[in-house]
Amino acid sequence: MTITGIDHIQLAMPAGGEQEARQFYADLLGLSEVEKPVALAARGGCWFQNSHIKIHLGVEDSFSPAKKAHPALLTDDLFALVKALEDAGYEIKEDLALPGYDRRFVNDPFGNRIELMQPK
Repeated sequence: MTITGIDHIQLAMPAGGEQEARQFYADLLGLSEVEKPVALAARGGCWFQNSHIKIHLGVEDSFSPAKKAHPALLTDDLFALVKALEDAGYEIKEDLALPGYDRRFVNDPFGNRIELMQPK
């Protein structure tokens, strides 16, 4: 038995946060929203993807943001992405250096930690 990949990453969000999710994940991160299957759509939330990654945001009744656990997203222009996020009012955080990468952290609109990385 071998794990061959990751189909998607799921993050939690509060009920009613779909528009904020769209502004962050689609407008700022550049992911496309994809329609949820009919059987899951009634639960709320939204799904985003590009040719490299899928991120599903699911409504959690007793929502609490992931402050330590996080996805690490690769980008081809970290500093342009950081500028766009800062211009949109998001606080960018730096952390200890990781050999071979430039990286920054941002919280999504719900407080979930997101790592943004670019190979040097």
